[in-house]
Amino acid sequence: MRLSESPRSIWARRTTHTAIAGALVLALVATPSADAARTAFAADPGLTSYPTDAFGRPLISNTGQAYLDPKLPVRSRVQDLLSRMTLEEKVGQMTQAERGAVSDDPSLVTAWRLGSVLSGGGSVPTPNTPQAWADMVDRFQAAALQTRLQIPLVYGVDSVHGHGNLLGATVFPHNIGLGSTRDPRLVERIEHVVAEETRATGPQWAFAPCVCVARDTRWGRTYESFAEDPELVTRFASAIEGFQGTRLTDADRVLATAKHYAGDGDTEFDTAAGDYTIDQGVTITNRHDFARIDLAPYQAAVRRHDTGTVMPSFSSVDWTEDGIGNPIKMHANRELITDELKGKLGFDGFVISDWEGIHQIPGDWPTQVRTGVNAGTDMFMEPFSALQFETTLLDEVRAGRVSQARIDDAVRRILAKKFELGLFEKPYTDRTHLAEVGSADHRALAREAVAKSQVLLKNTDGLLPLRKDAKVYVAGRNADDMGNQAGGWTLSWQGASGQHRLPGNTILDGIQQVAPGAQVTYSKDGSAPTAGSDVAVVVVGETPYAEGFGDVGGPEWAFDPEDGGVPREAKSLDLQAVDQAVIDKVCGAIAKCVVLVVSGRPQVIPPAQLSTIDALVASWLPGSQGEGVADVLFGQRPFTGKLSHTWPRSADQEPINIGDRGYDPLYRFGWGLRTTVSR
Repeated sequence: MRLSESPRSIWARRTTHTAIAGALVLALVATPSADAARTAFAADPGLTSYPTDAFGRPLISNTGQAYLDPKLPVRSRVQDLLSRMTLEEKVGQMTQAERGAVSDDPSLVTAWRLGSVLSGGGSVPTPNTPQAWADMVDRFQAAALQTRLQIPLVYGVDSVHGHGNLLGATVFPHNIGLGSTRDPRLVERIEHVVAEETRATGPQWAFAPCVCVARDTRWGRTYESFAEDPELVTRFASAIEGFQGTRLTDADRVLATAKHYAGDGDTEFDTAAGDYTIDQGVTITNRHDFARIDLAPYQAAVRRHDTGTVMPSFSSVDWTEDGIGNPIKMHANRELITDELKGKLGFDGFVISDWEGIHQIPGDWPTQVRTGVNAGTDMFMEPFSALQFETTLLDEVRAGRVSQARIDDAVRRILAKKFELGLFEKPYTDRTHLAEVGSADHRALAREAVAKSQVLLKNTDGLLPLRKDAKVYVAGRNADDMGNQAGGWTLSWQGASGQHRLPGNTILDGIQQVAPGAQVTYSKDGSAPTAGSDVAVVVVGETPYAEGFGDVGGPEWAFDPEDGGVPREAKSLDLQAVDQAVIDKVCGAIAKCVVLVVSGRPQVIPPAQLSTIDALVASWLPGSQGEGVADVLFGQRPFTGKLSHTWPRSADQEPINIGDRGYDPLYRFGWGLRTTVSR
C-alpha cells in the first residue's frame, strides 16, 4: 500500500475473497492482455513449441544445456542459466503475482516471465479441493514452461497453521498455543505434516514460520508468535526443519520462510500509520536490545536451520542511538537486510517482500522500487502490480540506478532454491500424498498438539479433570463454533465465525466424543435450565481476525462476504460483554464452573468474575480438532501446557513481559498447573 492509503482502504488487495475479488482487482489495477503485456514489458524473445506429456503440458526440453544437468552442482547450474538470461528474464524471476491477477489468463505468467505466483488469504480455486489446487498450480507451471528458458515458477501460500486456505486441510493450533506446549519436536512434526499437505496440492513454498517475538499482546498478530521470550522463540525456529527436511526435492517438504524480519512484534502502541494502532508500527530501540530480542530467532533460523527464504516486516525501526524520529521501513533497510542478514548472518537464500511491502517506502514509485531492490530484497510480492514493477525495475537498471550486479545476486539466490526444490526435474505437482490431506493420522497429531497447548491457569480443589459420567452444562459462543476456534488465516485472510466452516470437531463435539457417558446440556447463551447440572463448562473468548484488524483499538473488519456488511466486534484485551454475561449467568447458577478462553492472546478476567470461576483454561486457538481440549478436561491426557505469553491483570499493564521491572501479572510467563490422567 502507499503511504497515503489507510490499511482499511487496501483490504481488497490484502485478501482475495472468491465472491468479490474479480471486480475489485479490475477496479484497482486493470490487467492488460497477454499481447499488451508483451509489448509493454519489452521485446519478447518468442515462444517455442515444446514436447508435451500425456496431459498436454509442456515438458522441459533438455538438449544438453548445462543448467538442466542434475549431476552438476547447483552453483554451476545457476551460473550457466544466469549467463543465458536476458535482463527482462531476470527481472521476471524477481517478480511474484497473485493468482487472482493471472487465473483468467495464465498466459500472463508466460508473458511476464514470472518467477512466482502466490495465493493470498482466501484466494483459492473452484472447487476448493486438493485436486483443484494441484491442477491450478500445474496450469500456472505449464505457462511458465512456455518461456524461452523454461524456468519453473515456485508457488507460495500462507500455511501458517496448516494449509489453511484449503478446505479439508488439517488446521493446527496457532503458534501462541504451540509455544505453550514447550515442545519444539512436536512442532517439527506438525510442520512436516503441513509441508506434506501443502506440497501434495501444488505449492512448494510456505510463508512460515513466524519467528516474531510478540512483546505487546494488543498486537493483532500476537497469536502468530510462539512466545514473548526470544530464547523460547529461538527454540521454535526449528519449525523450519519440519518444513524443509533434509532434501527439498522430497514430495513432503516445502521451502520455508522465516518472518517477519525483524522487530514486528516489538513495535510501540500508537506508532502505526492509518487505522492500525500497533501492527506495521515502529520498533523504537537500541541496536543491542534489538539484537537480543528481535534478531535472535533469525540467527538460529539462518545459521542452525538454513531457512530458504526470509520475509521483511511491514514495520520500521528507529534507533535510539541517533535520536528518536527518523524510523526506517524494514523493506528499505539495507543495514539490516544486506549488511546484517546476508552479511553477518550469512543468509544464502532469498528475501521475499511482504504483500506490496515496498509501497510503504517513502517517495514515488520508481524510488520505492529502486530503494527496495538496493536494500537487498530479491523477490517482490506485487500481487496486482507485477507488470508495473517489472517495467519500472527495467527502467531503473537501464538508467544505472540499480546495478546489474544487484539483479544477478537476486536471481542467483532465487534460481538456487528452484534447483534445490528439484523443479527443473519435476516441475509439476507430485500427488503422492494427495489422499493424506486431512487424514486421520494428521488429525490425530493436531489433537495431540491441542491437548498439549492447553494451559490450566486455575484449578480450585482439583476440579479438573472432570468425571466422564458428570452432568455437564456447556455454554458460551465459542463452545460450538469451528470458525472461532480456528481463528484468522483460515479459508480467508481474517477468518470468520461459523460452526460448519471447516471439517473437524468443535469443543462441544469433543466433549461428547471423549465423555460419551456424560449427560451434556448445551446452551450457547446459558438460557437453558441449569438445574441438576454437576459442573458448567463455559467457552468464551475472541472471534477471528488477522494482522492490523486484530489490533486493540484498531479498525473493525466488515468486508468478508460472510459478515453481511456488519462490522466485527471491536478488539479488546477485556472479555466482550456477551462473554462476561454468560459467565455471570452460568457460573452464578451452577456450583462448579470451568471457563475456557478461546483466543489469540490473553484476555483480562475481572477479579470479581475470577472469584466465581473454579477452573480457568487458556485454550488459545486450537484449530480443527476440538476433541484435544476435551482430552484434558476429562483426564484422557494431563494438562502440561505453560504460558507462552504473560497473562495481565488489566489491559493497562501492557506491554508486560517476563523480566520487566515491577513484573506483577495475574499469571506469569511459564505458569501452568498440571493434572494427572484419569483411570
